[in-house]
Formats: sequence, C-alpha cells, structure tokens
Amino acid sequence: MRYLIIGTGGTGGSIGSFLALQGKDVTFLSRGRNLEMFQKNGLHLKSGIKGDCVIKNLNFLSAENYKGQADVIFVCVKGYSVTEILSIVKKASHKETIIIPIMNGYNMGTSISKHLNVGHALEGCIYISAFVESPGTIVQLGQLFKVVFGQKKNQDVNVETLKQVERDLASTGIVTTLSHNIERDTFKKFSFISAYAACGAYYDIEAIGMQEDTEYRKTFMTLCQEVALVGKALDLKIDVDLLQANLDILHSLTPDTTASMQKDMKAGKQYEMDGLVFEVVRLARQYNVVTPMYDKISAYFSKG
Repeated sequence: MRYLIIGTGGTGGSIGSFLALQGKDVTFLSRGRNLEMFQKNGLHLKSGIKGDCVIKNLNFLSAENYKGQADVIFVCVKGYSVTEILSIVKKASHKETIIIPIMNGYNMGTSISKHLNVGHALEGCIYISAFVESPGTIVQLGQLFKVVFGQKKNQDVNVETLKQVERDLASTGIVTTLSHNIERDTFKKFSFISAYAACGAYYDIEAIGMQEDTEYRKTFMTLCQEVALVGKALDLKIDVDLLQANLDILHSLTPDTTASMQKDMKAGKQYEMDGLVFEVVRLARQYNVVTPMYDKISAYFSKG
C-alpha cells in the first residue's frame, strides 16, 4: 500500500511517522520551512508512545513535485484549506484510491467527494493531542492516539482494502476502528472538539480549566449537551452518552493541552471557527434545536 500524507502538522506528521516507523511506504507532502527541515534533517518525532526519534530517508515533497499515485491518501489539512488541496488529491488518486480526511469538522469527506471524479473519499476522524513544536519537529502527547474511518452508506468500496488499511494502522500502535456507522462516529468526535475548542477559545484556557470543577467545566458540559441535541436531531442514533464520553476524553488530556483552533488564534493564523462553532449553530437552526451557549459564543466571535 502506498500512503500519501497531505499536510504534515501534528495529525498528519504523527500518522505518517507511525506508518513509516513500521516500514510502510509513506510520502509526506509539506511546504515552506517545515518541508525544508524535513528534507534536510528528517522528521523529528517526540511521541508519548514511540519516544523520541528522527525519521530519515523518506519522501518529503512539495505538492508540485509529487508525480505518483497513492493507494491511500490521508488529508490532514485545516478545514478551510479543502479547496486548496483538491488538485493534488485528484492528481495523486487512481480510481480505487482511498481518501481519508483527518480534519476538524463534520462531513469533511463529503466536502471533498463532491469535487472529485476519482477515488473514494471516506469519512474519518482522529483522537490525538499533537502539534508542530518547530519546523521539522512533531510532538504527540500522551497515550491517546485513535483513528476512526469508514465508508458512508451510499459508497461501494472494496472492504478488503479497508481492512488492510485498518491492519496497517493498528500494526503501528494506533488504536484503529473501521466504522460501520461513520456518520455517527465522526459526529461523536466532532461533538468533543467543537465543545472543547469553543470553551477553550472563549475563556482562553487550557484543558485543566475544564478538568477542574469551575464555571469553565460547566460551560464545556453545557456545550456538550447542546451539540448532543443536534446529533439527536440529525437522527444519528448516537450509541453513547456524549456528555460522559466527552468528559472521559477531556480527562485523558494532559492539563496544558489546548485545541488546535485556539493555538492558531493565539498565533494570529487562520482558524477553524466556522467549521467547529458556527456550523453547530447553523445545524441547530436548520433542525430547530435550541443552543443558547453556542449562540452566545458564536455571537462573541462573530463580533471579532
């Protein structure tokens, strides 16, 4: 299996690194200073699972210099960058290529697939705390590293290929689930990162602020309850108590963890407010769900 990683931030860098360390055929697409340092020194991974290592002798390329076709493409860019990567996804895909979006947001595979006439754009999500520490250096914190992916109900994808991807990921130490209800399972992840990013950004706090018994925790819990109501309105047949599941994820994080959206805001970069917060408000209005805390936070950031 030929794997292509588009976007080598915390998530893409971690997935690709774990696959490469297991001897899989991996090519990383990157740009700018990050690409320069990868090509010069290799990828420096600081991992709570794998330890500290440098991965060299791999294909670190710009999108312009990639000439091959991949069997599996992990799209690990920000949600607002989807249109920017469509041309390379098309160029790098053959008719049976599996395209797995590992992005914050909901229905990201659908956003990709409506622009493609090649390959199979699935849905996927990741549970991880990871970031770029400096150009060429990826940090993956703690023991939480889980990837969930699967085909949507209307897709016809070779199941054996999907199982091979599942086996390859699992062999690296990544907890991997090939989902039979990916719309539900990606919403479960979305419900956490949306509430976590919204609360963290609104109060400008780290995970510990929500882990302790504070007003911040109460806000996080309220957001979880509101987004759960949206999931119910979507008739996703959520199979867990989303509030408790999201509290469990929250407490698995190191106290100093912040959402990537919050990091980007503080760094003055473009950030994913539209896909993570405003999208919940749009869905709530579409399905007549009352979400006062999301409305409050959305209004606050809309003014900015």
